Amino acid sequence: MSTYKEVRPKTIFSDIDGTLVKHISPFESSKPGHTMEVLPGTLEKLQEWDMKGYFIILTTGRKESCRKELEKQLAKAGIMYDQLIMGLGGGVRVLINDKKPYGDFDTAESINLERDGGISNINI
Repeated sequence: MSTYKEVRPKTIFSDIDGTLVKHISPFESSKPGHTMEVLPGTLEKLQEWDMKGYFIILTTGRKESCRKELEKQLAKAGIMYDQLIMGLGGGVRVLINDKKPYGDFDTAESINLERDGGISNINI
């Protein structure tokens, strides 16, 4: 018998700059025509998660007014995702979630990476 944790696909929240692509200044990265430098292993890891049915949500501190340009940059870089959340502040990000009453497992995790270290070695 499968448990809830085994059956339900995971939701991955991932920052963009410094996590999936090389971090540069917000002013440079928001310029029209900017080409992102995808960090090694990023596309393969995103494809792995997509094949597992994970819901991929990208997050960024970039302003909402830069959405169209960012969407173009992500498409050009080959970065796939399900949802894009913009305009997050530069402060600490905290994920809060409830525990299911029928399982003895955590329903939220957090991973902190070194800037520009990439996601290739993450096992979720």
